[in-house]
Amino acid sequence: MLNLKQILLSLSAALVLSTTLAQAETPQDFLTTYQTAAKAVDANFQGFSATRGEQFFKATHGNDWSCASCHTSNPASAGKHASTGKAIDPLAPSANPERFTSTRKVEKWFKRNCNDVLSRECSPLEKGDILTFLMAIK
Repeated sequence: MLNLKQILLSLSAALVLSTTLAQAETPQDFLTTYQTAAKAVDANFQGFSATRGEQFFKATHGNDWSCASCHTSNPASAGKHASTGKAIDPLAPSANPERFTSTRKVEKWFKRNCNDVLSRECSPLEKGDILTFLMAIK
């Protein structure tokens, strides 16, 4: 069960995200926003990691699905939804410049996909690591 400190830190991060994401329209803007939120949750935050992001992206986290289940292990390639078969455009911004350009879409899909993979929302650290990994793909 979450203690009061964890709840307050989560609420603080949510507030930071909600106030700063309104202006985010590039992948780097989102990364900066997630960095601010991660620092609000953990004063010892040391930065995002493409390696951690890739590991997170490919892992199942105790459920049947990983991010790669639908987006493939190469996010520069088109994917396919694991249960519906619906085509999914490449996730990496280098392969699809429309990715990570709309706050509404980014937060909607992070919320939905993290819930599918983790059975909860992703933390700012997890979002930042994933985005750092995706931005490193050329």
